[in-house]
Amino acid sequence: MTDRVRLEAPAQSVWRLAVPIILSNLSTPLLGAVDTAVMGHLPDATYVGAVAVGAMVFSFLYWGFGFLRMGTTGFTAQAYGAGDRDELRATLGRPLLLAVLLGAVLIAVQTPIGGLAFWLVETSPQVEGFAREYYAIRIWSAPFALTNYAVLGWLLGTQRARTALVLQVVLNGTNALLDLAFVYGLGWTIAGVAAASLIAEIVAAGLGLSICAVLLRRAGGRWAWNRIADRARLTELFRVNRDIFLRTLSLIFAFAYFTAKGAEMGETRLAANAILMQLQQFLSFGLDGFAHAAEILAGNAIGAKDRPGFRRACRAATLSALALALFAALVFALAGPGIVRLFTDIEDIRSVAGDYLPWMVLSPFVSVWPFMLDGIFIGATRTTAMRNAMLVSLAIYLAACWTLIPLFDNHGLWASLLVFMAARGLTLGWYFPALARSVGRG
Repeated sequence: MTDRVRLEAPAQSVWRLAVPIILSNLSTPLLGAVDTAVMGHLPDATYVGAVAVGAMVFSFLYWGFGFLRMGTTGFTAQAYGAGDRDELRATLGRPLLLAVLLGAVLIAVQTPIGGLAFWLVETSPQVEGFAREYYAIRIWSAPFALTNYAVLGWLLGTQRARTALVLQVVLNGTNALLDLAFVYGLGWTIAGVAAASLIAEIVAAGLGLSICAVLLRRAGGRWAWNRIADRARLTELFRVNRDIFLRTLSLIFAFAYFTAKGAEMGETRLAANAILMQLQQFLSFGLDGFAHAAEILAGNAIGAKDRPGFRRACRAATLSALALALFAALVFALAGPGIVRLFTDIEDIRSVAGDYLPWMVLSPFVSVWPFMLDGIFIGATRTTAMRNAMLVSLAIYLAACWTLIPLFDNHGLWASLLVFMAARGLTLGWYFPALARSVGRG
């Protein structure tokens, strides 16, 4: 039995969804700050380095499995828009099974993964020893961390962004409190920080699954194994997840290449670029909120076979994101030098960062387009187009780097990054008309 939902006004929905998502995004770096601050007050500086290295390993490891969140949101939003209650349950069941399976695999192969990670990251023997201790404990959180991705994606797909925010607050708040209890109360140092992350992931997964159970009980429908295990739907799930995974790897490579080329230009430019990339990161947190809103509302409209609703959702989300981009550009233009001073007291780095600050003023107007189109295409589960557009954009970016860096040095590097962002927007924009025409067919 299906009963398509009535969707509220797009502009109202965009802000209702985007604001909690932005706040949820901002909670993640705050958690890392707490971990670092707790270690930073211990007498040995190697603890800070060890936590930084260990956390970086998991950031890259789990970022690669981000498709469990993105893919789940798109399928769930379409089932929600169509009012298909049985499929709504299945869109949670499939990624949960995949999360548990992948988490178990990560635990089973933890030794070679750890060996490769610590071979790639060069540190002192003492830092590596502490980082390995952190890794050996936190790796057991893998099934729960991936479960949290699936639950978060499902909650967003059903337009429960506030509930998703609550889960993130519980996760990060539990982690912070246990950091203090284990490190200062019990004196566990590195083991305390790792155990805090492990327990926090378990708590969040348990709470998230409980919330989903309550919501599904209210929504009705029934669990049907034949629907969860349907070959066609599983094939589609794996296709979407594969495409998002390849797209994410390409994105990781692009930013890693940016950092590597900056490192070749000396420590001062590397540091200046790192500070400016923090501004880009905060811009990303904001744009990501509106991209998620577009993802959810576009998916809902596609599930409801509502082409006018799809166009209204895309327009409302994009206009809101453009308003944020304008605000961010003004902040970077007017307060950029002051923000840079907050990051460093070293005058040489401040001066060099100031030379390249105009690129950050321009960045919001270029970055907004790939963010919004990513959200729309994920909501539509048209991930093959996303993958192809990303690969073409990556090739254009590398060509720009090879051409512009020899001519303009670090300015060429920043120009290449904006060329990459523009290429992502243009290539996805090329696919958009066909996507819009397809909504409501069938």
